[in-house]
Amino acid sequence: QVQLVESGGGLVQAGGSLRVSCAASGRTFSRYSMGWFRQAPGKERAFVAGISWSGGSTDYADSVKGRFTISRDNAKNTVYLQMNSLKPEDTAIYYCALARTYYRGIYDTPSEYDYWGQGTQVTVSS
Repeated sequence: QVQLVESGGGLVQAGGSLRVSCAASGRTFSRYSMGWFRQAPGKERAFVAGISWSGGSTDYADSVKGRFTISRDNAKNTVYLQMNSLKPEDTAIYYCALARTYYRGIYDTPSEYDYWGQGTQVTVSS
């Protein structure tokens, strides 16, 4: 059974930084692209960042480009999201997700992922 467990969320002031992590188990992690999504109250789940199975390619939502960095450590079965220059509008529950098919590209739609973590709350105060 695949499990994704996020950690590292919390409360931070605007302009601050946080790093969230997602540890995976139950599937050959290194074969699959990974994504980070977020969902704010009353809003749809939205793509934040994605990384290819090798880590060689990344993609970001326009709203986070230049501020957030996704990375992965395949030896540790873990994907990270480093968030800098945080803004109040970044407040949301952040979810990691594992792609449905292996050795494919980066996806920005939730339907391309079939396993999700439980989410970690990130709150940015103004």
